[in-house]
Amino acid sequence: MSEEQDKKQQSHQKKMEKLKDNVDASIAAASTERGVGILLTGNGKGKSSSAFGMVMRALGYEYKVGVVQFIKGQQLSGEELYVRDKCPQVTFHQMGTGFTWDTQDRSGDIAAAKTSWAIAEKMLADDSYHLVVLDELTYMLSFKYLDEEMVLKALQNRPENQSVVVTGRGGGSALADWADTVSEIKDVKHAYNSGVMARKGVDF
Repeated sequence: MSEEQDKKQQSHQKKMEKLKDNVDASIAAASTERGVGILLTGNGKGKSSSAFGMVMRALGYEYKVGVVQFIKGQQLSGEELYVRDKCPQVTFHQMGTGFTWDTQDRSGDIAAAKTSWAIAEKMLADDSYHLVVLDELTYMLSFKYLDEEMVLKALQNRPENQSVVVTGRGGGSALADWADTVSEIKDVKHAYNSGVMARKGVDF
């Protein structure tokens, strides 16, 4: 190793040692163990995809998982097909009315939302569920299909060790205040805006 390479190695080692110290300190400071509330929002693609990544992570540890999909419609998605056929430890419910801008039936959408919420509410009260995903729930609040206070109460009163992931654009400040972790996914560029069709196995 040349003298210059040695200097670079020493400099790199010092930076990594400092980084490790910071990471170790952060880990040591996190002393509370409980379930967490996660809100995945923003205009970018990947909110539901991220949530289903956490579903797969939980399944890797053989935890029980509940998923309720609001808004997404009658066509079976790839993730639904997979968990329905291969993951008996996942309780999966899809509202099934289609996108609200397609149905254009407010009363019908509200009825379907309330039926789906009743299923979600049971999951939120059941401590056997390690993880509950409420996909696109934010729209139910934005469109006022569900009562915000009722939803927040169920989220706040869930079992201590149960984690919940809520996805969708918006949702209001109260939902963001409830969440322990809020990630906003930014729409930088999307193939759809360039005329590329949604891809099976990627987008749905």
